[in-house]
Amino acid sequence: MKGDKLEEQDPCPHQPIQGLTKGDKLEEQGLGPEPTAPQQPTEEEEALIEFHRSYRELFQFFCNNTTIHGAIRLVCSQHNRMKTAFWAVLWLCTFGMMYWQFGLLFGEYFSYPVSLNINLDSDKLVFPAVTVCTLNPYRYTEIKGELEELDRITEQTLFDLYKYKSPNTAVARPRGRRDLRETLPHPLQRLRAPPPPLRARRARSAASGMRDNSPQVDWKDWKIGFQLCNQNKSDCFYQTYSSGVDAVREWYRFHYINILSRLSDTSPPLEEDLLGNFIFACRFNQASCNQANYSHFHHPVYGNCYTFNDKNNSNLWMSSMPGINNGLSLMLRTEQNDFIPLLSTVTGARVMVHGQDEPAFMDDGGFNVRPGVETSISMRKEALDRLGGNYGDCTKNGSDVPVKNLYHSKYTQQVCIHSCFQESMIARCGCAYIFYPRPRDVEYCDYRKHNSWGYCYYKLQVDFSSDRLGCFTKCRKPCSVTSYQLSAGYSRWPSVTSQEWVFQMLSRQNNYTINNKRDGVAKLNIFFKELKYKTNSESPSVTMVTLLSNLGSQWSLWFGSSVLSVVEMAELIFDLLGITSLMLLRRFRSRYWSPGRGRRGAREVASSPPSSFPSRFCPHPTSPAASQPSPAPIPALAAPPPAYASLGPCLSPGGSGSAAPGSPACPLGEP
Repeated sequence: MKGDKLEEQDPCPHQPIQGLTKGDKLEEQGLGPEPTAPQQPTEEEEALIEFHRSYRELFQFFCNNTTIHGAIRLVCSQHNRMKTAFWAVLWLCTFGMMYWQFGLLFGEYFSYPVSLNINLDSDKLVFPAVTVCTLNPYRYTEIKGELEELDRITEQTLFDLYKYKSPNTAVARPRGRRDLRETLPHPLQRLRAPPPPLRARRARSAASGMRDNSPQVDWKDWKIGFQLCNQNKSDCFYQTYSSGVDAVREWYRFHYINILSRLSDTSPPLEEDLLGNFIFACRFNQASCNQANYSHFHHPVYGNCYTFNDKNNSNLWMSSMPGINNGLSLMLRTEQNDFIPLLSTVTGARVMVHGQDEPAFMDDGGFNVRPGVETSISMRKEALDRLGGNYGDCTKNGSDVPVKNLYHSKYTQQVCIHSCFQESMIARCGCAYIFYPRPRDVEYCDYRKHNSWGYCYYKLQVDFSSDRLGCFTKCRKPCSVTSYQLSAGYSRWPSVTSQEWVFQMLSRQNNYTINNKRDGVAKLNIFFKELKYKTNSESPSVTMVTLLSNLGSQWSLWFGSSVLSVVEMAELIFDLLGITSLMLLRRFRSRYWSPGRGRRGAREVASSPPSSFPSRFCPHPTSPAASQPSPAPIPALAAPPPAYASLGPCLSPGGSGSAAPGSPACPLGEP
């Protein structure tokens, strides 16, 4: 029993020894315990981070312990190569499909799609600004001296081209075409249009032959225009129009711009009752307007313009109730006795609805009011909020747009486009276009100072329309836009039964005395149709939370795993890198840092796996003679022996315990 207890304390298990009989085995069990040296801590016990010893061991550990579905089949079916190959191919295909889906999800996320959200709100609304213009830039009597020469030449041109003579103004002295060229540059001419294609000429000849056999002048073969040349007259072109009316108006407007540039920069003097001469009555929300509710500016074509409820108003108008009685009501004078006949060809008034901090572009967003008609404009407010940055090409305040704002107002796309055109006009033509604001120290265009500005302007218009100037590219859309959707209704005003007393009151109160009474007045009503307003806002369609959710759904669909499974995959990659690095380091050390061991020994050390070296080596006798007790205890080896060394001296048959000099090492287990 005592021998059994001592045998249990032996840290090294006994190995069976060849060549022992049954008696020898019993004799071996009767031996006393061998004294052992204290155990030394191995390298594995001291290491903080341990790696697997081979790729196979790492792969088996991963497949047996991972939470990814299907991975364990690669190990469980290792004795069946067909099943192993099938599950390996299936696992790789599933892995590829999942990452293909991942690529689609990431592509959708980085395309930055947006969703449009529509909200309907109802609250008190700020009434927008309303601009009303007279459609006549100047009273003809005030500017008649500057326009007299232009009007006389225009009437002479009309007579030469169309045999038209104005009944109101007699030409003092008829002038020939030579006199006109000397007095006014760029004369209006009738030009022959280029011949049409052969097929069109044949069709026209056949139609003319069916109507009349006598040849007549076809006015469609003529165009009206005027010539424009550059500074040194090396390049010229004709600005032509198919309609004589359009040609005369554009030619007159071109020379009218040159006359305006010579006038004073200040607005024309206003009479004390000038607003009363144009606006007979003004009411908002059943209360009369006063002088603090409007501001005045002058437009080169639309004349005197009045803006109600603009940003300069101390108390902005608020609408708490919808309907025609809770809006703006204006009674306008639309008579045209003193209009410039060749410039103003329409009658009525020009109206535009816009925001308080936006300029009034009467050409872009205005509409005309007919005389003798009550025009009712109902409004509906809409707001749009766009996402900037990666989700959309918009700007918040225009500070990141490479165009200087010449209007000194809120940034809008129209403000930027007009400012961009004016900058290009100044850069190329050397002067500013009179319809747009000009910077300091820059003059308005006048062919007396800039004789080729017309050539430059019309060339610039072509480049602007085709976006060669880049204005539409530079001027990005604002991120926040407030617009008003308008719908109009018309009715005859005043009615036949009420016109007598209406005109009687206007004649007494507003000095309204004209022959055709109905064509001289108009009424305008602007109001909110409803206080509900729509807000369109953009939001990211795919956020980071949505992306992670979609990725997790795809991962669960193809592998049925979770986030911790992703960590397991990361751990597998880390272990693969660690094992590869250690193997390369061991091979490098065995080849270059172990001199004298020989090329074969280095190859054996590098190729031998670490698992072949036990942590503790316990020697056992290899022959019956070696099993005899020795006078001194043999200490246990704390390090693995070299691959090419023997375990000890080969004992002689006599048991002397010493090896003969030059004797070879004996193999383990050899008798």
